[in-house]
Amino acid sequence: MTFSDTGAAQKRRSELAGSKPDRGEFEKSSAHVKPSSSDEGSAIAARAVGVSALAVATAACGGGGGSGGAPPTGGGGTPAPSPTPVVVKPADDAAAARFLLQASFAASTGAISQLRNEGYEPWLDRQMSASNSQSARQFFASRGYDQVDTNRHYNSSRTGDYMIWSQLLTEGNSLRKRFALALSEFFVVSLNSINLTWRSPAIGEYWDILNRNAFGSYRTLIEEITLNPAMGVFLNTRGNRKADPNTGRVPDENYGREIMQLFSIGLFELNPDGTRRLSGGNPIETYDNNDVTGIAKVFTGYDYDYTGIGFTTEIGSTRQIPDAAYARNPMTADPSRWRFPRSTGFHSDDEKSFLGLTIPAGTNAADSLKMALDHLTDHPNVGPFFAKQMIQRLVTSNPSPTYVQRVASVFANNGRGQRGDLGAVFKAILLDDEALDPANASNPEFGKLREPMLRFIQLGRTFGASSSSGNWEIRNLSDPATYLGQSPLRSPSVFNFFRPGYIPSGTQTADRGLVAPEFQLVNETSVAGYVNFVERAVDTSVWYLDDLELDYTAEIALADDAPALLDRLDLILTANQLGQTTRDTILSAMQSVNVTASSSQEDKLRRVHIGVALIMSSTDYLVQK
Repeated sequence: MTFSDTGAAQKRRSELAGSKPDRGEFEKSSAHVKPSSSDEGSAIAARAVGVSALAVATAACGGGGGSGGAPPTGGGGTPAPSPTPVVVKPADDAAAARFLLQASFAASTGAISQLRNEGYEPWLDRQMSASNSQSARQFFASRGYDQVDTNRHYNSSRTGDYMIWSQLLTEGNSLRKRFALALSEFFVVSLNSINLTWRSPAIGEYWDILNRNAFGSYRTLIEEITLNPAMGVFLNTRGNRKADPNTGRVPDENYGREIMQLFSIGLFELNPDGTRRLSGGNPIETYDNNDVTGIAKVFTGYDYDYTGIGFTTEIGSTRQIPDAAYARNPMTADPSRWRFPRSTGFHSDDEKSFLGLTIPAGTNAADSLKMALDHLTDHPNVGPFFAKQMIQRLVTSNPSPTYVQRVASVFANNGRGQRGDLGAVFKAILLDDEALDPANASNPEFGKLREPMLRFIQLGRTFGASSSSGNWEIRNLSDPATYLGQSPLRSPSVFNFFRPGYIPSGTQTADRGLVAPEFQLVNETSVAGYVNFVERAVDTSVWYLDDLELDYTAEIALADDAPALLDRLDLILTANQLGQTTRDTILSAMQSVNVTASSSQEDKLRRVHIGVALIMSSTDYLVQK
């Protein structure tokens, strides 16, 4: 995938100032520096023409062909001792960094060394089993954000932003969080659209569900998100009532439609490799309106579970504020557990028919839900539909059909007879030949545009982000003109930030029949806005990042050797994927600041910031391969 530079981007490019030791995803350091801002942007911008990034014009983004499936297991007619498994290891630091940037959020030299020593699968197994540290629920409790006081956090969505940035920018199991973030773009709930008391703890519980189940069972995950209050409000399950022939009321169909269209089977029947099945040359729809009407009845009768919930009088009024736990508890169809208990509920007793399944009349809510979700999970579309989108989020926008089929087959059976093992799917995506093939690092049809939030998360994790206050007071950064242009858990709709099949019109991508989902976020405003954002983010000089500190100690140690500094940044930020022309331009800009071993820390920071900002604004960085 390539981009042409835009005048807006060139015009907006600037420079900065900062500090850190070598630590990233899997290491820690206590050295932190909060620098003052720099005003030399225009000089750097002039030297950076051709480096800047994000263009509205694309060339290509997609998936090249893979090299087949897993290695042969061997055979033979007579029993023999099992061969010692071959542990595949990265050939060099660049291959290790490339894998780390697909599997997690950042690549430190320590993690590169560990990965090269252990090999891909042993390292992956160890990291997947690592502790996840603080949950969203624990974050809210530790900061007092789930208490009723004069701050009125129960009315705010801002602490939800604080929570998710704290989760993504630092600590914990970054592999689990990386997959959880990908899941959040498949099973979408948006903080923008959940209007309830304690909306931040509600979205926090949703995030905890994704985290807990990231390497667990698809079937368990889809049930937990179905009953989650944030989802209940977002897609109208909460308060959804059975039909009433006297008033003409019918069940709300929103969740019933979206659980099929977006969370499980998709719109069209698929082959095991993710390509569409055809009839008479036309795609075959997976469901019709009768199916929507039938499944909608399953999701009736649910409301908040107020069991054990207390109330606190709002300061200065008589309003009763429920404990935050009500926004975390799974919803219930038992009316005796609602805020205003009653003897009869609102679950539909009618027969429920959809997708070839008939749930008999009189079946209760719990049994109806179990039968419906079991049936959806067993649908042959789920594996390829889910697998392709997870590959798109983690590795490449255009995976080959054989790549999709290999991953979908693991979804169908993890080798131990289990369907929907998400941990096995995650491993299959990352360890596939097509993902690991070093040739794809230079394949113009392989890779994907890095999402803006992933760039910011990488910046934070690469350079040891910390919060001055401990509150992680980073707000909603969705505005592309003035902020980053994307915030986690703040999709504008249930259809995520972009569609998986998005094709930028009038581009080489379109000409080649490829998709580029993340380019749905790209326009002239977002191009200029991102360059502005990154120049301020690298030194955290802007007011909306004043609670953030970055640590550049290891980079400062190399600042008097610009080529060595660039080598380090190229490795940990791009897996050595900067082209020579880009390197030359960035190096020239870095050397415009005269730095020796005895130079001030401010000058050293300035050189470091130039390198980081220009790399993170370059096309070679923005397109992850």
